[in-house]
Amino acid sequence: METEEITAPAAQKNTSPLKFILIGVVAIAIAYFGGKKVYHAFNYETTDNAQVESNAIPVLSRASGYIKDFALKDYQMVKKGELLLTIDDSEYKIAVQQTAADLEAAKADLASAEAQINNISSDKGVADAGVSVEEVALAKAKRDLNRDQALFNDGSITQHQLDNSQSAYQSAIKQVVSSKSRVTQVSTQTGTANAQIQRAKANVAVREAQLENAKLNLSYTQILAPSTGKIGKTNLQQGQFVQAGQQLFSVINNEHFWIVANFKETQIEHMRVGQAVKIEVDGYPDKEITGKIAEFSDATGAKFSLLPPDNSSGNFVKVTQRVPVKIELDDPAGLREFLKAGLSVTVDVKVK
Repeated sequence: METEEITAPAAQKNTSPLKFILIGVVAIAIAYFGGKKVYHAFNYETTDNAQVESNAIPVLSRASGYIKDFALKDYQMVKKGELLLTIDDSEYKIAVQQTAADLEAAKADLASAEAQINNISSDKGVADAGVSVEEVALAKAKRDLNRDQALFNDGSITQHQLDNSQSAYQSAIKQVVSSKSRVTQVSTQTGTANAQIQRAKANVAVREAQLENAKLNLSYTQILAPSTGKIGKTNLQQGQFVQAGQQLFSVINNEHFWIVANFKETQIEHMRVGQAVKIEVDGYPDKEITGKIAEFSDATGAKFSLLPPDNSSGNFVKVTQRVPVKIELDDPAGLREFLKAGLSVTVDVKVK
């Protein structure tokens, strides 16, 4: 009797409904989360091989020289067009002054050439007038010779007088020839002077171009921000020498961010431009970020590597390739405060 009394309560305790409730709750939880995973797997494509991207604009020096003014700090915020640093411009100012002086000398040469053409034009007018006078004298000498010839034939004048008329006529002919030669000479000088004017004008154009180039080089001594954003690490000091074409630092444009996600080639079959995307930033897991697919790369990531794989060598090992996919954010302005280029993200693309 005592054994039966002790066993009964124990049996009642083992058959308590709490155990079944707990088992049911666990089963439901497993079914819920398992179903959620299965639903996600069938309707989404996911990758954690993704990063935040932005435009990193290199700031280059287009002039060689020593840094004159430099007060930037690492990761400082700058605005587009803001003066970042100044290179010593003493030599460049001298070059501008020299080319300006050369331009003035070229303009003086042009003025001299134009004055010369005016003088030659005056000489040509005088020469043309001289030809006209000599031609009139020649006509008179010819009439005199004809008259004296007739008088000589009549015996009215002597041979000496006829000889004088003939001599005057021959002299008038030579004077006309000489005057016409002078006109030809002046015309030749005119062509030469016009050529000198064209050469002087060309020289002026060259000097003007040299002056503009010198002014342009002078403007390069002031390095301005190419975009609004934050600069990177500078590693520059006042008085440091920089070369033309040297990259000084970069400006990260924080006005536009996007995501580049590298999906496996087996994942992109059902992915299309415009599909909705959920984004989780590793550093800010509580931020709800959405976007959409903007475009696909036309080549896998391996094709952009420094040494692309060559499968024709005979040592072929098939490796699943990754395809870069660009994702535009729905609210980039609202995310600007915490997004940073290079942050790792996880991307979910709804494909069904």
